Amino acid sequence: MTACDDCLRRTDLIAAIAGRLQVEFKQRTAPSRVLALPDADLLALGASAAVGRRYARFDAPAVRAAASAAGLATVCLCRDEYPQRLRDLADPPAVLHVLGDAAALHSDEGVAIVGARRASQYGLEVARALGRGLAAAGVPVVSGLAMGIDSAAHAGALVAPDGATPVGVLAGSANIPYPMGGRRLHAAVAARGAVVSEMPPGGSAHRWCFVARNRIIAALSAATVVVQAAERSGSLTTADFAAELGRAVAGVPGPVTSRLSAGTHGLLQAGAPLVRHAADVLEILAGETGRSYAEPEATPNVVLSPALAGLLGAVEDGRGTLGELATTPQDARAVLAGLGELERLGLVRRGFAGRWERAA
Repeated sequence: MTACDDCLRRTDLIAAIAGRLQVEFKQRTAPSRVLALPDADLLALGASAAVGRRYARFDAPAVRAAASAAGLATVCLCRDEYPQRLRDLADPPAVLHVLGDAAALHSDEGVAIVGARRASQYGLEVARALGRGLAAAGVPVVSGLAMGIDSAAHAGALVAPDGATPVGVLAGSANIPYPMGGRRLHAAVAARGAVVSEMPPGGSAHRWCFVARNRIIAALSAATVVVQAAERSGSLTTADFAAELGRAVAGVPGPVTSRLSAGTHGLLQAGAPLVRHAADVLEILAGETGRSYAEPEATPNVVLSPALAGLLGAVEDGRGTLGELATTPQDARAVLAGLGELERLGLVRRGFAGRWERAA
């Protein structure tokens, strides 16, 4: 599976003028206006002799070799393997660079879970629970692997041992984790499903790339759920794109006193369905796909190592501080690592005064 020369050339052109495109992406309507332009107009927009020479001398075999060296498959708009759902966009990416299994991009029942990067503990818990429940029900979770809600949703989806294949969509190169602190999650999503980007390997992630990425998240999904979002949150652009495509958009309510609730409450006031748990999302999804879904168990079975199981048991017994869980500095390091893993699995959380407690 590889992209054609023309589509690869167009993608390289977009990467070449990425800095100039930032100027164009001042409005939420920019992607359908700018990225739908033909190559000649994009060249004029770039207005650079160097860009013109790069376009004329484009070396498709070298670009394919670079993608292969980065472990990426390429599929273009000209191929039957291109995800059908992306063709609904006014400006579908010419090429998708895929790390993992490209078949994961072809589901008709994926759900995007998006929201704030600086999410609250409440938001993170809800996102993890939604991801866990949807994956356990066989529904792929689509998100951007960003800090906060995105990462929490994917971490939850990975808990289900036989869950659906997750899809991560990046603004920069698919083979480079973003943020860098999310290496393990990036690798886990690629191993279970796929990480995808329209930018070629080595392409820089300018600010506009994150807006453009959101249209891909929305298009790959049958429904979009916003967990937490401030009034001007970038995650709301995903909801905008989903609505433009005629896909379902839903929101999770939050405290009326929190600025992180303003965006989601705005969606709810506009008529978006309210989501409390995965069962609500499955009901919305059934209306979109015409299929029925089995309601997931509240807590899927997770196989823990003896050390993690013992640590979880200690937390459940009320031993919630490091001093109560470890007696030596060496033990403390192991306990902190174990607590981090249990938190990633959605099994523990930091509660009042920083004490660790069992997550709901």
